[in-house]
Amino acid sequence: MSPVDIAGGVQLPARRQDIELHTSDGLTLVGELALPLEKAPVATLVCLHPLPTHGGFMDSHILRKAAARLPALADLAVLRFNFRGVTSPRGTSGGDFGHGVEERHDLAAAMEFVQQLSLPNPWLLGWSFGTEVVLKWGLEHPIAGAILLSPPLHRAAEAELAAWAGSGIPLVAMIPEFDDYLRPAEARERFAVVPDADIVAVEGAKHLWVGEKYTRRVLSEIVERVNPAALPLPTEWNGSLA
Repeated sequence: MSPVDIAGGVQLPARRQDIELHTSDGLTLVGELALPLEKAPVATLVCLHPLPTHGGFMDSHILRKAAARLPALADLAVLRFNFRGVTSPRGTSGGDFGHGVEERHDLAAAMEFVQQLSLPNPWLLGWSFGTEVVLKWGLEHPIAGAILLSPPLHRAAEAELAAWAGSGIPLVAMIPEFDDYLRPAEARERFAVVPDADIVAVEGAKHLWVGEKYTRRVLSEIVERVNPAALPLPTEWNGSLA
């Protein structure tokens, strides 16, 4: 069997199941859990997607590729779901867009699911709008850390950001050089209220992380924090894709 390049939409083997989350305000959210095929996961990514009103959903490409690759490559569980009111091929979550406020209940439902299944070492992985939900509400939950992709810092107040200082929870922010909303120099100023935050400036990248080069960079940075023993991530797959 010839090796397959791990790129684009390649989906590596995993145990995948459609799941539902149930919020405290009575909504049902749709999602997917991907687990390593033959091992117990060593850690868990809880993925919070970009802005629904600008096309963000659980299949936004970095999150979809994390679910497609990281259970096999890094022994991670990957939980993705649609925020309230959001539609994807998986289905539509109940409710309406909550502007980062009502999504507090969505995150809580996801974390309750993680606890019910005893999924280990949960890290929050937010992208764009998802980072606002992480920063506003993430500290309400027992998490191992948080990773922010392209944080715009539009909705999270300075006090909410400052609350992460001294929390003991690792906070990593990946900032594209050419981001539409927050670029590295300004990010360092805004995140100064969290002196122990890990600010990663990514040369050449844009807000949407388009291109396999940037997908691999993002996934490698995630794995470096969550399961560094799995690095370096391979770029070819020698096994079955079935």
